Amino acid sequence: MGQTPPKLLKQALAKRVVERVDGDGLMDSAVMILLYPKECEYCILLNKRSEQVEHHKGEISFPGGAKDPEDCDGLDTALRETEEEMGVKRDDVTVLGEMDEVVTRSGFRVQVFTGTIEYPYKFSPSAIEIAEVLEFPVPALIDPANRRTETRWENGQPVTSYSYAHQEHVVFGATARILQSCIDILDDRLESEERQVD
Repeated sequence: MGQTPPKLLKQALAKRVVERVDGDGLMDSAVMILLYPKECEYCILLNKRSEQVEHHKGEISFPGGAKDPEDCDGLDTALRETEEEMGVKRDDVTVLGEMDEVVTRSGFRVQVFTGTIEYPYKFSPSAIEIAEVLEFPVPALIDPANRRTETRWENGQPVTSYSYAHQEHVVFGATARILQSCIDILDDRLESEERQVD
């Protein structure tokens, strides 16, 4: 049997140098990509934000948010926000590594961390911040039928954006870009494993 997506992701991230974003005036924030096994396949945890939050109302996102003054670093922010938003205790998260930083259209510099949790897990989403807990199966995200790619010109340069559809939900913007990076790593690793088996 091949290795699990969390192990593949951990191996891949251990060998990568994280790309940092330069830019004055950006607000620091962090998110957590959580993978866990459910019904014989791995899922990634996302949420639909409520209409009461300050930024990105009603959008689908990873657990995470802006850095607080008391946070030691980006990982501290990601773990704190994951606990506040989803009720996932920081001690229950096994951190796998860090992915490249991204910038949102609303001016946030986002550090992206990955982790895994034991499942089943009792999520306790914040009634104020979270409208719905979403679980996206990795195989569905890897399936090209669920991925949309759009290229447009901005300032004379081609800019490619991604979106993902799963059931009635559509993921776009920075969340889709982060998801794309994660899925690309997993897809490459899974293909590499299959070649080794053949």
